Amino acid sequence: MVLGVGSFAHSIGQTLADTGANVSTYLTRNYGHFSPTLVGKTFSRDSFSSPVPLIPENKIDVVIPQSIDWALQPWAKDLLKSGVGIFSPTGEAMKIERERDFARELCAKFKIPFPKSFVAQNRIEAEKILAKNPQPFVIKNPLCSPTSPIHTILCETVADTRAWLRHVNYAEGVFLQEYLGRAEAGHIALVSGGEIYSLVTNQEYKYAFNGNQGIVAGAPLGGIVERDENDKYGLARELIHPLKPWLRESKFNGPLQVTAIKRGGKWHVIEYNIRIGVTSGPMILRMLKNPAEIVLQTARNEKLKLEFNDKLNFGCSLTLAGYGYPFTQVRGPQLPLEVDGDFDCDVWWNEVARGTDGKLFSTGHRIADVIALAPKLDAAIAKAYANIRRIHVVGSYFRTDVGQSLWPPGTV
Repeated sequence: MVLGVGSFAHSIGQTLADTGANVSTYLTRNYGHFSPTLVGKTFSRDSFSSPVPLIPENKIDVVIPQSIDWALQPWAKDLLKSGVGIFSPTGEAMKIERERDFARELCAKFKIPFPKSFVAQNRIEAEKILAKNPQPFVIKNPLCSPTSPIHTILCETVADTRAWLRHVNYAEGVFLQEYLGRAEAGHIALVSGGEIYSLVTNQEYKYAFNGNQGIVAGAPLGGIVERDENDKYGLARELIHPLKPWLRESKFNGPLQVTAIKRGGKWHVIEYNIRIGVTSGPMILRMLKNPAEIVLQTARNEKLKLEFNDKLNFGCSLTLAGYGYPFTQVRGPQLPLEVDGDFDCDVWWNEVARGTDGKLFSTGHRIADVIALAPKLDAAIAKAYANIRRIHVVGSYFRTDVGQSLWPPGTV
C-alpha cells in the first residue's frame, strides 16, 4: 500500500504492479487522486480516517510512505503496532531528516563535513547570527515537513539573506545553513540488516527555470540518476558509511539519501532524507530486477541481494509544470490536456483528472513526470524530451536544459 497521491503513487504503484505486486493507495492529500486509480484500489482519507484497518482486510505486506509526515498522524502508533512492513525508518531513526540540527550534530560526532549552521527562534536572534557571521545562508525550517512554515530559500549574498530574514515565518524558528555553492549531487542507498547498499548517484534540478534560475521549487523540475552500486563518486563512502554505528544503534532500516555540495575538493552534507524520492524513486525501481522483493525485504530489515536490469544505467526525469508554477499562490483554470502520439517511456500523471467525456485535463501546478531509462545518459535525456513534447497544456512549461549543468557530480 502506497501512502501518497499523484505521480509518486502512480509511478511507484505501477512499477511494483508490473513485477507482480498487488498495489493499492491510501490517498493522503486532497489532490492527485486520479492517477493512482490507474494502478489499483484507492482509499480516501475522507472515507477512511486511518489506513490501519485496511491492512488486514487487503492483506497488505508493506506500506510505502511518500512523506515523513505519516509519523505525525494520529494512526501512526497503530500502524507500527500492526506489524506491517514499513518502507521507511521509524522512531529515533527518523530524526536524521526530521530535525535538521540533529543531522548537524550527527555529522559532527562522526567527523562528516557539514556547513556551519545555526538555529534561531526569532528574527532578532537570526539577525544577530548574521551580524556575527556576515556570509550568505540557506534559510530552512528547523523541522522538515511538506507543511513547514519555511520552505528552502537559497541566498547567495549577505544582502539576500538579510532581506529574507525580515519576511520568513518564525513559528518553528529558523535553521541557517552556510551557503557553499551550487556543485550539488546526491546518493541514495538502502539500509537493511545492518548493512548499507548503494543504489544510485543522482542530481535534482531544483530551480524553477532554465539555467538554474528562479526560485527553488517545491519539488524538482527534473532529475538524473546513474546506477552506482559501487559508489563511483565517493558520496556513500564519505557521508553515509561513517554513520554505520548510529544506523545500527537506532535500528535504521529503509532508504537513506544524502545530498551534498562539493567545495574545496570535499563533499559536505547539506541534508539527509529517508525516502527514495519523488524524482529518483520510480527510476530506481525500474532499474532493479526485483523491486517488490527488495522493498519488502528492506521493510523487514533483511539482508539484500541487489540485481539490476542490464543496460538500464541512466535515467532522466522531467516535470511538466502547470500554469503559475512555482508561484503556487497563482492558480489557473482547469485546462484541457492533449497528447500527440504514443509514449515510449514512463509518463506519470500528477494533478490531472479525467472528464465525463473521457478526456484528461490539468487540475493544478504539476501536471506530469516523464521518465526514460537507457544504457547511456544522452539517450535517456533525448527520450524523455521526445516524450514530454507530446503533452500539450496551455501555460505549461518544462526545463529544456536538464543534464547540461550540474553533471557529472561535483560540477556547476
